[in-house]
Amino acid sequence: MFTSVSQRSASAYQRVSVETAVSEASPHQLVNLMLEGFLQAVGSARAAMGRGDVATKGRQITKAVRIIDEGLKPGLNLAQGGDLAQNLNGLYGYCVLRLTHANLHNDDVALADVIRVIEPIAQAWKQIGGDQDAANRLM
Repeated sequence: MFTSVSQRSASAYQRVSVETAVSEASPHQLVNLMLEGFLQAVGSARAAMGRGDVATKGRQITKAVRIIDEGLKPGLNLAQGGDLAQNLNGLYGYCVLRLTHANLHNDDVALADVIRVIEPIAQAWKQIGGDQDAANRLM
């Protein structure tokens, strides 16, 4: 009985913590949060796939796809971002295709491929944190 209450409390605390981080974040920090969330979701999907937990795998892959489709892609400034924004748009589309393939075919290699593509982008995005002009041109 107490465990479920504790779990609910921890879950509520986590939601509030995430909501606070998002509401106080700059546009650059929001992209950082989305990239981190994306990598966490794909990592969780890989772990679930390894355990044979189909439901969790599906939820985590769906979360990763939504981060791309509802956050990262719409946040690109394709008019002013030049080739870099166009290339990111293409990479994000590629990732969605690989995630869909991974979900349908239980393909861990496809999930690893998506991590291989996004991790360097996430690392680079963290490094340009001080250069707001460069970050703003992409968004």
